[in-house]
Amino acid sequence: MSIHSYTRCWLHLVWGTLHREKILTSSARFKLMNYLKKYAEEKNIYMKIVFVNPDHVHALIDLPTGLSIEEVVQLFKGSSSHWLNQNNIVGRKFAWGRGYGAFSVSDSDIDRLCFYIANQEEHHRAKSFLDEYTSLKRGANQMQHCVIR
Repeated sequence: MSIHSYTRCWLHLVWGTLHREKILTSSARFKLMNYLKKYAEEKNIYMKIVFVNPDHVHALIDLPTGLSIEEVVQLFKGSSSHWLNQNNIVGRKFAWGRGYGAFSVSDSDIDRLCFYIANQEEHHRAKSFLDEYTSLKRGANQMQHCVIR
């Protein structure tokens, strides 16, 4: 990291398992959360919070200056799927689904988003991953159409 460059770019990252299959057990989820935290630290990516659901992941990161969003997501998804398979954490072949969501987050919304991510189990008692993801995209699109006066 260069001392001449500084950014603060909070991103809420979301990605799912292949076919949104609820394949990640409680044990696998716990191990994967720890792996992702450690991996982010090794790559100098500040991960404020991460939560792994049975079929998807939520992470709040501060995007480092030297990496694009695409590169960060590829690092997390590629490394974690390799690790899950190499260590037979799931008990069969594991793969992430195509794509991801990346949503910018203002400093004033960080605490609220951390609470949201930390309370995923409660949240998903009433809403599926697909419904949640659709809502996140809809919320982001509404922001694009705001008129500033």
